[in-house]
Amino acid sequence: MEEQFDVCDEYDNVVGQLPRSVVHAQGLLHRAVHVFVFNSRGELMLQMRSRFKDEAPLQFTSSASGHLNAGESYAEAAPREMLEEIGITAPLEFVCKLPAAPETAREHTVLYRTITNAEPTIDPHEIDAVSFHTLEEIERWIARDPGRFSVCFQTLFAWYREHRTRPQSEE
Repeated sequence: MEEQFDVCDEYDNVVGQLPRSVVHAQGLLHRAVHVFVFNSRGELMLQMRSRFKDEAPLQFTSSASGHLNAGESYAEAAPREMLEEIGITAPLEFVCKLPAAPETAREHTVLYRTITNAEPTIDPHEIDAVSFHTLEEIERWIARDPGRFSVCFQTLFAWYREHRTRPQSEE
């Protein structure tokens, strides 16, 4: 059975529920979470999206990310996605919420972060590989070759680099 998403208005109020394929085909606003997983050396885990993904295949993106299921909260979706995609359970810290826009794939997006040295176990249908990099290395890499990174990750990463010492309050 196809995933069901909450369809939202520009203020992130739920206005209905539709199948994933309809939401994406019609470009409707919906919800997603991203998680930045750091190791104790301060390096950020990047995932290379699977070649089988319908959006941004073989591009680098957040350590874990995904859509909220209909009726699911951001706080419920983030640890679920982290466990499903990279096999890690760790306490999560809210970082920010960005409104749905072309830069966030028309998704109201909440970013969380965690620090852990747990070894990831990737889901090969979701991810081709993971690797850790310093923030400075990622910044240089994006500047050199932005097409290697999902647009949403670039948006979240730029926000994080600019504001990471001043997280927004959770709504």
